[in-house]
Amino acid sequence: MCKNRRAAMASDPKPRPSSRSSYSYPVTNSGSYPRTTASFSSSSSWAISADSKTSSSASLAALRDSLPETPTIYSFAEISAATNNLLARSLASGSSSSWRCSLRGKDAVIFQRPFRGDPAALPGRLGAVCKSHHNSLVRLLGVSLAGDHIYVVYEHSPGASLAECLRNPRNPNFTPLSSWMSRIQVAADLAQGLEYIHHHSGVIHNRMKSSSVLVTEPNFHAKICYFGAADLAGEVPVTTSAEDKEAASGEICPSSPPSRKMRRAGSGRMKIEGSRGYMAPELLAGGNISRRSDVYALGVVLLELLSGDEPLKYRFDKEGKDVHRVSLIETAREAIRPEEDSSEQERRGRVRRWVDRRLRDSYPVEAAEDLVRVALRCVEADAAARPDMTWVAGKVSKIFLDSKVWEETVRVPTDFSVSIAPR
Repeated sequence: MCKNRRAAMASDPKPRPSSRSSYSYPVTNSGSYPRTTASFSSSSSWAISADSKTSSSASLAALRDSLPETPTIYSFAEISAATNNLLARSLASGSSSSWRCSLRGKDAVIFQRPFRGDPAALPGRLGAVCKSHHNSLVRLLGVSLAGDHIYVVYEHSPGASLAECLRNPRNPNFTPLSSWMSRIQVAADLAQGLEYIHHHSGVIHNRMKSSSVLVTEPNFHAKICYFGAADLAGEVPVTTSAEDKEAASGEICPSSPPSRKMRRAGSGRMKIEGSRGYMAPELLAGGNISRRSDVYALGVVLLELLSGDEPLKYRFDKEGKDVHRVSLIETAREAIRPEEDSSEQERRGRVRRWVDRRLRDSYPVEAAEDLVRVALRCVEADAAARPDMTWVAGKVSKIFLDSKVWEETVRVPTDFSVSIAPR
């Protein structure tokens, strides 16, 4: 049957050319895979180009924010203007030497401390301290020197102190750190941050306590405040060669003379600075500042984190009409007595009674015992018996990983379905 031209075209249609131009190119592989051809349309290539430009700009912005800034030496006029001549509302209750303000367009926190160092050496010390950056440290922005005081400026980080999280005077039965993983996360951040301060920054913190630890949301990560303040204020003198060897080996040289001593006050008596309950015995006896005293203070903070109690408490005995001091270290040692004195079940019962009850017994007892033992190693009376922060950070990291495994085993499964249809 003959067909006209119109019928022939209708029975055998040809594809219409697309308005969008397309390109194809062969893709070869040096291996034994077959040769393939990939095609892209011009519209999709423009979309990919736009997405790549957006991701590149975002990555550059993130990289720019992560780069360290040049440390700043502020003038006292800037500090005075930002704090209303030091009359602004103080940052912490009961303290008149800390302010939150806006300084050069940044939300900052200023701390005032006595200055005992050499003003000529301050720029060099500031440059050395500002080279250190860690996620567990509050960022240092700069300093200002005026008279016999130094004003240390830090970047403001939202959050609450560890002391406020553990002991809320308005509601003692509530704590945001109500899970075991939140507390072991804080312990791991503190151990890694102090290990970085000692072995990578080469400075001494000298202010480790629960009120100097900032807990941030939403994942309850911890940040150490006052990083570098002791070195910038001149509380830590320049180390000798013997102490440099001690810092490199992590051991205490018995032949090296004690040099990190606190400065004497004008009256000739040794001026002891620190918080009660966190000061190592050697600080109370001779005033030697060292990394081992930082380790001691960290051990107290770890015990405080586990129990929720203060380092020192005073109780009044109604019968004896006397006041008794209760030490957190002593109660922890009583709870973790050696196994020969009691059975394993009795020891775990004591540990459960000692650990903060607001955790509701929902934690691995073995991990809690291990963390108590690590903390008690840190608070040894003899400074030479305390471990260095590399050992402490490794132990705490292992306890954290074991706790993650425990969390996976007790987590409620969500990958199951329930059918209520009739059979």
